[in-house]
Amino acid sequence: MVKFGIGQPIRRIEDVRFLTGRGRYTDDVNLPGQAHAYILRSPHAHADFTLKDVKAARKAPGVIAVLTGDDYKADGHAPLPCKAPVKNRNGSEQVVPPRWPLAIKTVHHVGDAVAMVVAETAAQARDAAELIDIDWREKPAAVDTVAATEKGAPLVWPDFKNNISFDWQNGDEVKTAATFKRAAHVVRLRLVNNRVIANSMEMRGALASYDKASQRYTLYSSTQGSHSVRGLLAADLFKVEPDRVRVVTPDVGGGFGMKLFCYPEYALTAWAAKRAGRPVKWTAERSDAFLSDTHGRDNVTDAELALDQQGKFLAMRCTTWANMGAYLSDYAPFIPTGCGTDMLVGVYTLEACYVRVFGVFTNTTPVDAYRGAGRPEAAYVVERMVDAAARQLKMSPDEIRRRNFIPAKSMPYKTAMAWTYDSGEFEQNMTKAMAHADWNAFAKRRAEARKRGKLRGLGMGYYIETCGMGPGDTATIKMGADGQVTLLIGTQSNGQGHETSYTQILSERLGVPAESIKVMQGDTDLIAVGNGTGGSRSLPEGGVALDKATVKLIEKGKQIAAHALETAVADIEFANGRFTIAGTDRSMSIVQVAKLAADPKKIPAGLDTGLDGADSYMSKAPTFPHGCHISEVEIDMDTGVVSPVRHTIVDDFGRLINPLLLEGQIHGGVAQGYGQALFENAVYDNKSGQLLSGSFMDYCMPRADVLPNIKFDTHNVPCATNPLGIKGCGEAGAIGAPPAVINAVIDALADYGVTHIDMPATPQKIWQIIKRGGARAAE
Repeated sequence: MVKFGIGQPIRRIEDVRFLTGRGRYTDDVNLPGQAHAYILRSPHAHADFTLKDVKAARKAPGVIAVLTGDDYKADGHAPLPCKAPVKNRNGSEQVVPPRWPLAIKTVHHVGDAVAMVVAETAAQARDAAELIDIDWREKPAAVDTVAATEKGAPLVWPDFKNNISFDWQNGDEVKTAATFKRAAHVVRLRLVNNRVIANSMEMRGALASYDKASQRYTLYSSTQGSHSVRGLLAADLFKVEPDRVRVVTPDVGGGFGMKLFCYPEYALTAWAAKRAGRPVKWTAERSDAFLSDTHGRDNVTDAELALDQQGKFLAMRCTTWANMGAYLSDYAPFIPTGCGTDMLVGVYTLEACYVRVFGVFTNTTPVDAYRGAGRPEAAYVVERMVDAAARQLKMSPDEIRRRNFIPAKSMPYKTAMAWTYDSGEFEQNMTKAMAHADWNAFAKRRAEARKRGKLRGLGMGYYIETCGMGPGDTATIKMGADGQVTLLIGTQSNGQGHETSYTQILSERLGVPAESIKVMQGDTDLIAVGNGTGGSRSLPEGGVALDKATVKLIEKGKQIAAHALETAVADIEFANGRFTIAGTDRSMSIVQVAKLAADPKKIPAGLDTGLDGADSYMSKAPTFPHGCHISEVEIDMDTGVVSPVRHTIVDDFGRLINPLLLEGQIHGGVAQGYGQALFENAVYDNKSGQLLSGSFMDYCMPRADVLPNIKFDTHNVPCATNPLGIKGCGEAGAIGAPPAVINAVIDALADYGVTHIDMPATPQKIWQIIKRGGARAAE
């Protein structure tokens, strides 16, 4: 094994750059002569408007341009597209209203962009924006996810008959209904997946230029995929060939799904740069982020679980109202439909499953993918229903799961929905997690806590997700004559540690030191093809493409080595960075071969110069990471504050590239899961549509001092759906934690008759339950 190989817990090599201030983010990039942009946003959730006077703003000091939606449309550019529309149950098309980067005549949510001011400085642009005179005519707003679908609700889009964008279904409705008819028990819950805001450390930004001679746009921006943003700008918005747009993504300080999309500001800065004849830069402030970054979750689900007399699960049936916000973001319709609903069977032997999903328009910020994207919502529904069934049937949480787990011997297992699980030992994971959590001694800990005036609860959640499958990716490896290796790959790191993981694969496969490897991502001029990062697919797809590219490079190296050593290619072996004639001590290092490869006179005829290799990989089936989470919490009876005591996880991620990076991913995901379960909530005023939690004064983020120590372990079974056996781990913590935490809170409150509490389980909600002494306060 090489020093920096696969499976070793290596610290992230990119962290040295970040911790010493040498990271390069979008706001660190500057171009000569750049101007600065400010976006004027709507203070109203729903209103018609007229721009009465922009002359004063245009005459303000330093102002270069004041641009409006009418200007954008007049220049022949198109509205932002929805790239993942779905079909209605009856086969008809869903409702897709236009989304102009700058609103035209009507705004549909607080923060909707109304005008763009370009000036010499950001301060001048902001000051000038205050001079724009707007006549506002407010209209009623629809905010609540379910209430927006009811008769008489204000219409977000008056041109359509209601606020339903789509009415979609999945599963077997007839079989599910028949199965429910023979059920001995039915469990029912209304479950809320609360709206959350990504709040990445680095906010979005854009710096664009336009070269008049080549008629070419260049955009620097913090994205999760330069190529997808380029594709939308070129094909959908500006109607130009892809080579007329270059998108560069430098270092990215967090994405969580939110940075996947082509936002209005990206199109606006590129358009403004062309209009102004100079580069234009826009950097979001945190208040912009709260109002204009896509939000996550915001689903309401009526769920039913059918069981037989012995507590065996028979069928699941769900109706979900999924808030889309005012507009359809890039992939918004796909998230609550095809992205997650197949996981509503969990890890259990359900006979049938059926789900109906309504996509709902409201006068709120658009909703799209957020860490896990549909799978956390599904796992929360499944595991809350399993826990509720255990309580209704007076069974323990582990026993009801043991009765219903898909047995390991049944793999591969075709579920009641779309997928066939290739591997998994679910009961073994749960048993191991229970041992780590000291499950059997919990009663003693509960009794001890009660003596101190505290309520203790223990909750379990078992998740499974589908990930690691997407549009595929391509990797190109080039080794210079100096031994330096460059990897060009189409994925995009936003904090996961791609440089380290990819370097480990390259170092092991090529036998070269990590110091000689450079990983390049995020520049559409340097990297021909790329599909960015999302759905935990960077290693399952990008890593496999990279692994295959090393094979191509080695095969080329064998031809060059055989030529130099005057032997047949079939006689050359490669191991530990050396090409050797089999059965002899005659060999050459890979660096020596790379030097030869640079000279056309020293390589076989017909072979291109350079030691390189390129290949692509697209998964034909997803991976299915899964695991058991156990949360133990303590509740203060005087304040209702929940204090997480410990969190235990046993996961199955297949083959591990770097256990240390993986554990860091899990810690981060669990933190976001606790955030959703206990703290975070994007709240709108039902009447005005104002975002009441529009700053960190009102939106509670989890901090290190409110999170528990995490006991993390694995029980890995390599997956059979990709050549490296990798299952993906980036979203797992955020999927498994919320149901385990809420199940623990309910367990702590069981003596008060509580069977359900919605996320976030805030101190106020819990204090009301305790002081009022009953379950009604939890509703």
